[in-house]
Amino acid sequence: MSKKYLVTGGAGYVGSVVAQHLLQAGHTVTVLDDLSTGFREGVPGGARFIEGRVQDAARHLDPSYDGVLHFAAFSQVGESVAKPEKYWANNVGGTLELLAAMRSAGVRTLVFSSTAATYGEPVSTPIAETDPTAPTSPYGASKLAVDHMISGEAAAHGLAAVSLRYFNVAGAYGGCGERHDPESHLIPLVLQVALGKRESISVYGDDYPTPDGTCVRDYIHVADLAEAHLLALDAAAPGEHLICNLGNGNGFSVREVIETVRKVTGHPVPEVTAARRPGDPAVLVASAAVAQQRLGWRPSRADLAGIVSDAWDFARRVAHTGDDA
Repeated sequence: MSKKYLVTGGAGYVGSVVAQHLLQAGHTVTVLDDLSTGFREGVPGGARFIEGRVQDAARHLDPSYDGVLHFAAFSQVGESVAKPEKYWANNVGGTLELLAAMRSAGVRTLVFSSTAATYGEPVSTPIAETDPTAPTSPYGASKLAVDHMISGEAAAHGLAAVSLRYFNVAGAYGGCGERHDPESHLIPLVLQVALGKRESISVYGDDYPTPDGTCVRDYIHVADLAEAHLLALDAAAPGEHLICNLGNGNGFSVREVIETVRKVTGHPVPEVTAARRPGDPAVLVASAAVAQQRLGWRPSRADLAGIVSDAWDFARRVAHTGDDA
């Protein structure tokens, strides 16, 4: 059955791909984005676009909407340390206003874009939703604060809510891919080396207790992630706040990613070993058992070469045309 959804932050990387999936499923989509980090080109054809902040949601929400998918957040860990007030104001304050707007309009379903950064340093691997949350940055803390807000909203006001805690999202879909400014994620950084935009890739530490000495991370294809959001809408239950990790349950090391980029692109990728970065855990891998059980979700694009190949196609297109999405 066709439904109507508001997608906040729907011009960004993940939000734009989720908006595409909603449209392909036959739903009506409105994207609300201030384009501070997203791109107008990322809004899929067929979606209504409103340029504005998440704090403006009250002007646009009405009882005709069936739910909200909330991606409108700042997400740079380093920036959050330097400018914590920016993250509290937007990520927490903006969501507080969004929840009030939803309550006022009678819109009672929410899927929230959360993050593995809520866990901080893991106490065990793979990480489960029942593990302690101890974020090490204002970014992670802001997302955890929102999770607490949503739990209270569900208990007090009957909101049907699902928080999806992503691990490392990568790949591209439907002309939309990953591009941040500044870029901080490994796969697009390594692809910049392959494109000749960067001389080398830095490997921060090669003496970790892992098979090749470099950090191991869980990578999830953005299209798999998008499919989980649609399943979350179906699984959301009034008065419940469900929290699910999203990852492959599988880890790839920094050197495995670099070597995969070499194979996929056919380009040399010089690497430089640098000192460990403070706070970098050796292994961050998700347990996605809750998502499998409650959402019926299983990633189907877990192959690292496939993830890199999709990201490479997008990176080359952007480099060739100068377009952004």
